[in-house]
Amino acid sequence: MDEFARIKEFFAPLAGEAGLGLQDDAAVLTPPSGRQLVLTVDQMLEGVHFLPGDDPALTARKLLRRNLSDLAAMGATPFGYLITTALPSALPDTWLARFTAGLETDQRQFGISLLGGDSSSSRADIMLTACLLGHVAPGQALRRNGARVGDDLWVTGTVGDAVLGLEARLGRLPDPDGFLTRRSLLPDPRVGLKLEGIATAAIDISDGLLQDLGHICRASGLAAIVQAELVPLSAQAAALGPEVLERRLTGGDDYELLLAVPPEKSDALQSACAGIRVTKIGGFQPGEGVELRDENGSPLNVASTGWKHF
Repeated sequence: MDEFARIKEFFAPLAGEAGLGLQDDAAVLTPPSGRQLVLTVDQMLEGVHFLPGDDPALTARKLLRRNLSDLAAMGATPFGYLITTALPSALPDTWLARFTAGLETDQRQFGISLLGGDSSSSRADIMLTACLLGHVAPGQALRRNGARVGDDLWVTGTVGDAVLGLEARLGRLPDPDGFLTRRSLLPDPRVGLKLEGIATAAIDISDGLLQDLGHICRASGLAAIVQAELVPLSAQAAALGPEVLERRLTGGDDYELLLAVPPEKSDALQSACAGIRVTKIGGFQPGEGVELRDENGSPLNVASTGWKHF
């Protein structure tokens, strides 16, 4: 198929009303009344963010979910997205059929629709980009710069499964029940949590817990202490032993939320996260930087705090 046949066959059925059937140059969007728009964009490159041979449906869903996680970190409600694809000319249409089937699955799950995008060819590898749009009440977007001295540090879910799952996919670690592999291929963005008036700052874990926490510290002008033994882990990660601790805290791709929460709001946080595991792992204090401590309060050193893009 040529570009326009592919758009008509695979992408037009995903378009929402604002997308105008993907028959015009741009979408025409009316934001929800009295709400502020929140926008985020992320890309995935073959061989960097996903492996050749990965299921295209899971690749599509991870592309959306990485962006949905950014909206979750801002406390935003998602409603639509733009997408770009650069695909090798030899890629079969069956790949695109699986890819758009994955998009459709998560459109239904998260209540979003396609607004538009762009399609082109690449010389070799697959290149994908998605821009997600969401909305929040005016002035209520969660920021990285709002943490305060005395706030507790909380994290959703479990940390480190994704990087261990990648190692399992590469044959470097055992994964008997496939749980870690699944966490690597398909994260769970924490959209829908009602954190207004509870969290003072938030970020999602994409490049590693320690590195992403450092972004909150710099933006808020504070230091943070992380108690290593409190960082939640899955049973599958626990089975690999304490030697994977550093990889868990620096590997990234978890797409869980780090939250600064005043102590008096802890009950409200747990109520807001009903059905989702949420764990207090440290706190904020005057100073700068992130300090990792063991159960005896002694500092733990790591070779790197997280993923470096350059």
